[in-house]
Amino acid sequence: MPATTCTQANQQLAQGEATSLALVESCLAQIDRFESKVHAWVFVDRDGARERAALLDAELAQGKRRGPLHGLPIAIKDVVDVAGWPTRSGSPMTEGHCAERDATLASRLRAAGAIFLGKTVTTEWACFDPPVTRNPWNLERTPGGSSSGSAAAVALGMCLAAIGTQTGGSITRPASYCGVCGLKPPHGMVSLDGVTPVSALLDHAGPMAHSVDDLALLLSVLSGKTFNLPAIETLKPRLMQPEPAFWFHASPEVRETIERSLAEAGVKEPASLPLPASFAQVHVMHRRIMARDASQVHAQSFAARRDQFSPRIAGLIEEGQRVTDAEYDEALNHRRQFVSDMRSMLSACDALLTPATVTTAPGIDTTGDPWFNSPWSHAGVPTVSIPCGLADDGLPVAMQLVGHPQRLDALINAGRTLQARLAPLPFPPLN
Repeated sequence: MPATTCTQANQQLAQGEATSLALVESCLAQIDRFESKVHAWVFVDRDGARERAALLDAELAQGKRRGPLHGLPIAIKDVVDVAGWPTRSGSPMTEGHCAERDATLASRLRAAGAIFLGKTVTTEWACFDPPVTRNPWNLERTPGGSSSGSAAAVALGMCLAAIGTQTGGSITRPASYCGVCGLKPPHGMVSLDGVTPVSALLDHAGPMAHSVDDLALLLSVLSGKTFNLPAIETLKPRLMQPEPAFWFHASPEVRETIERSLAEAGVKEPASLPLPASFAQVHVMHRRIMARDASQVHAQSFAARRDQFSPRIAGLIEEGQRVTDAEYDEALNHRRQFVSDMRSMLSACDALLTPATVTTAPGIDTTGDPWFNSPWSHAGVPTVSIPCGLADDGLPVAMQLVGHPQRLDALINAGRTLQARLAPLPFPPLN
């Protein structure tokens, strides 16, 4: 069986039980098997991946290891520059583009020994218009957005991990809908140099993979920081949850699946914390900042080529154009208050447990509702999403853990502990 996690692959490479080329070929076989149905990739660099894998295998045979991702095949969301590759950002206006250099995060991954298999599909300009990608659990459902292809590719073993980005819920939601793990780091922890922007105040880049251990491994490379990850049996994370009314924004099937999985894992219901008063306007203010910033990012091209923008990104830009300076300042002031409030609230626990999504994956005419995600993008606090079971419709449900930005170790270890107690999902039923 091919390795499903980076941790397993590293062990196999170290013990001589696998080669980088074999890992690449396994991923390419999954692409050949499923890509015509799910459309997760913008393009796949088969020859380049094989050539790099052979080089990395030769280096490993000589005792040289470039870093913790040496020989591991991963996918890059198509808003991240990779030298010599186009960055299409899901838009017809990027025809003919070719990146001259790696984005900083791509450079870090490359230096750590990662193999880039290709670029995965993003929604147009990393916003709301539905992608061509389909959900691997049900082709009539959305994979989420905007990191649509990244989540689907990881779910189907087309890569061992993938990079996504999030302005509202674009790492957490696709990871949840597709049944994989996702990590949104604290704002500013991972460089966005060379990444197509939506909003500098709200944009994040982070990893998707099959385990929280893998997320920590990838984030250590992306950020240059190390994390203290003790043996899971020694950990006793302090989990809390927002006040009960918060949970009723989730559908009954999401709530019931999470409650059932916690009970089966032997996790007591966490105590509740009251949400700050600033939470009442968080979704409105987050949307206001996102719309205004997006309208400025695309101001020139939108004025010249309005007809080449799809309806939902066009609507967001037009919404942003109507935001006055006073309204934008109000949103910025709210954000500063909410950041302060959330840091105070999160000091009381290792992680705040919430649903990752409002429902299981909805139909293909949407990318889903970011209600449970955008507050944490607004506050810039880190989150980890962990699949916890299948709802009655056969689609994945995930828990979301929210942590303090200065206590990321505690959040990651809470995620590791919780995942170790949860039953793993089966492979998606796509044939």
